Amino acid sequence: MEKITSSSENRKETKFTNDQDRPELQKAIEEIADFGFLGVQLRVHDEKGEWVGSAGVSRLGETAKPPTNGHFRIGSNTKTFTATVVLQLVAEGRIGLDDPVVNYLPEFGMDRRITVRMLLQHTSGVFNFTGEYYEDGTVAPGIPWQGQEWVDNRFKTYRPEELVRLALSRPLRFDPGTDWSYSNTNYVLARLLIEKVTGCSLAEEMQRLILGPLGLSGTLVPDTQPEIPEPHAHAYYRYEDAGEQKTVDITRQNPSWISTGGDMISTTQDLHTFISALMGGKLLPAPLLAEMIKPHPKVGYGLGVFVQDAGPNGDGTIITHNGGISGYAALMYSTPDGSKTLTASINYVDDAAMSLAVAFQKVMQRLVEEVFGGGHAESADGEI
Repeated sequence: MEKITSSSENRKETKFTNDQDRPELQKAIEEIADFGFLGVQLRVHDEKGEWVGSAGVSRLGETAKPPTNGHFRIGSNTKTFTATVVLQLVAEGRIGLDDPVVNYLPEFGMDRRITVRMLLQHTSGVFNFTGEYYEDGTVAPGIPWQGQEWVDNRFKTYRPEELVRLALSRPLRFDPGTDWSYSNTNYVLARLLIEKVTGCSLAEEMQRLILGPLGLSGTLVPDTQPEIPEPHAHAYYRYEDAGEQKTVDITRQNPSWISTGGDMISTTQDLHTFISALMGGKLLPAPLLAEMIKPHPKVGYGLGVFVQDAGPNGDGTIITHNGGISGYAALMYSTPDGSKTLTASINYVDDAAMSLAVAFQKVMQRLVEEVFGGGHAESADGEI
């Protein structure tokens, strides 16, 4: 893999205010650290300009704040990038949005009713390979991604075909197109679809269609590579071993276990540039962008993005996707025209109980209300 440089090395210098000019933003991120998270880096672009700040610590046992230009795992924000590539290939005439997926990937013998659109909107009904959580409280487990078993095997390589075949060996959750359920499998299928129709890797197509044109030098598709480019804050996982609590640094891991469900790495600067360009119409033709932000009535999910109300005192609609993966959380919010954005990363000590999940919801709500004025930042990524 070529040397990965920080986006701050190549991006144009922009003036931004400091915490003295926007004390409410600095206070908000300091409160996040007080919630029990290790650290946070926040970037806001709005009518007041650009504001960048951080709070908390970059790693356990030290006092340095997280770098404001730091790299981090973006979790399910990967889905927004992947959906954009699929829609760009639709614009190129290489994929039909409402074509059966089996037309492109016949080797999996999928139900002909499942379309490309259903993958991007989570309406396919395909089993989630990281596990299904049902309304009655029962759980159908998938691959191990928590606990000591995952920690001990966090450098294991999974191939995307392996994850898909595991999921397709399980029954559909519902008839395709009749309901909505979040499934990482949909986006691994989207990756394989991209690679089949282009003959190139997802990383190559991502570079051709998004990263190169936008100059996102701090963003990468790591595939099986465990490293995160410097600088970066550290992520941790806590588990029980023979009755003893152990905490391990999991910054380095092989993210192939989640694949395109959430494996990408980025920075707050690159996430801002991406979501602002996407909403500003620089990546997709207007009709396809309109399809992308058309929300499903059940949960407000479009094609790779959530569409939510900013609240009675806010800026109307917010386009968002958030992600959580093994001690990192990533936030990405934008107005529909891309003129106001909030991008952030949180590093923390994760555990199998996901004990910071409730605090994470409060954090999202607090930040969205601060930036967008009264938003209701409900869960945009309730599953990993």
